[in-house]
Parts: sequence; C-alpha cells; structure tokens
Amino acid sequence: MEKIVECIPNFSEGRETANIERIAGAFRNKKELKLLDYSADRDHNRMVITAMGSPGAIKEAIIEAVGFALDSIDLNQHQGGHPRIGAADVIPFVPIRGMSNADCVALSKDCAAALADKYDLPIFLYEHSATAPHRRNLADLRKGGFEGLTEKMQDQGWAPDFGPRHPHPTGGASVVGARDPLIAYNVNLNSSRIEIAQAIARKIRHIGGGLRCCKAIGVELKEQGIVQVSTNITDYRKTSIYQVLELVRIEAARYGVSIAGSEIIGLLPLAALVDTTAYYLGIEKLPEQQILERHLME
Repeated sequence: MEKIVECIPNFSEGRETANIERIAGAFRNKKELKLLDYSADRDHNRMVITAMGSPGAIKEAIIEAVGFALDSIDLNQHQGGHPRIGAADVIPFVPIRGMSNADCVALSKDCAAALADKYDLPIFLYEHSATAPHRRNLADLRKGGFEGLTEKMQDQGWAPDFGPRHPHPTGGASVVGARDPLIAYNVNLNSSRIEIAQAIARKIRHIGGGLRCCKAIGVELKEQGIVQVSTNITDYRKTSIYQVLELVRIEAARYGVSIAGSEIIGLLPLAALVDTTAYYLGIEKLPEQQILERHLME
C-alpha cells in the first residue's frame, strides 16, 4: 500500500510576503508531494502549511523549508500574538494512508535528527514522539517562549532530544512529532479587550475545566481592532466545533460581548463539518453518504 503522511508545519512569519512564498515554495512542484494549503496571519505573525505526500518527499521539503525559515526569520526581532519558540516552530506528522502512528514517530525522529545535524538546531519531540510524559504537551514545551529558551534548556528535564543544548541564535528551537489530526478553530469577538478573550480561553480549555479536547488562548488582532479566542480541537470526535463556538458565546455573554465571526486555519476532516452542520440544522442523523461530494472521493 502506498504510504502517505500529512505534515502541518507552523512558521513564525505572517507579514513578509516574499518570505512566506519562499517557505511555501519548498512544498511546490515536488514529486510525490502536494501542497494542499497555506495561510498567514499578520497579527499572529505566523504561517501554517498543509502538505501531503510520501515520507521521503515530506522529509526533503521540510528540511528545505526550515532552511528558508532560518535564513529569513530572526526571533530576536519577532513580535506576534501567537506563542513560539522557533522560526520553524512546530512540525507535526499525521498518518493518512499506509502509515501508523509508530511510522510517523519514526519519521519525526528521522526528520528531527536531520534538521539538528544540518542546521545545528535544537529539536524537542512531542505528542506521540515525546521521550517523557511532561514533554508531550506543546504548550508546556513552548512555555517561556523564545525569550526564556536559553534558561529553560539548562534544566536537564528540558534538554533537547536532538541538537545543541542552546538555542539557534535567530531561529530558537523546533518542536517535532507525530500527533492525531486536530482542527485549528478561532472565534473573533466584538471587543478590543484582550483580558476578555483570555478569560474565556481559560474557561473553555480542558486544563481550566472546560472542553475535554480543547486548547485555547486569547489573542489580540490589532489590525482589526478586536480580540480572538484561538483554539485547537485535538479530537473532533470528542469535542465538536459547535461545542467550542457555543461555549465561547455563553462565556462572552457574561461580559456583554458578541461573536464577530470565526475561522478555520488549514484543513479539517469532512466528518467534523457534518457533525456541526447536523447540529445547527437540527438533523437527527446526517451520514456522510448523503453528501454528494463524498461519493467523488470513492
């Protein structure tokens, strides 16, 4: 069976078009590889790429893209709303066809070793690839940001899995690993008060007693003059998009704030949209077989 893996690297660049296109270009016009989507946000100062292909082609593109990122991004000058420790901040691998989680773990370690060797870049492994329980969670790895990375890495518990025990001078460190599919879903609020978005994020995320498979932070969108509750839904089968939206709406109401809109970053499974559509239309049962386009995939 043909082996296909999805890779969704996140880079700390959302403002310079030339840099964005150069990094994305590493995934264009390559054999056994398809660039599915890429997007950049000025307020987050971050770009997300979604690519799919053979493990070998994905590895080659990642090595090339990280090189471009290290050449063009200086985190000493970087400002943005999204947490980050690296120019090539996080590089996740998701099995699609003919690949198991174990295969993706092996691929992630292979890529991590290659990146560390080629660029003298410290690499942390996370999620299914993590070498210790306290290193599974991306938020824990990024705690302290690029600015606190030098001190953090002196702690033996936070020594990198590959590469030097000091940050790359301009590119920081990268987090690499195999993970399950997730949905990056952001809800914008009709408010400019960042403390409201942060309070809502604390309420709805799992670590604060909220939804089981939801991570959330509050982000200021300065160019739009509003704030955002930025979330990652780590398992859409257990926590639905509509549950996140409605809980944000409930919590926002206590501050007299309404929803301005929402957005999906990157790609998402069809089943996640079917579930949310069925909820808002009040359909008791909506199997994917009733969706016309679903039959085009067979």
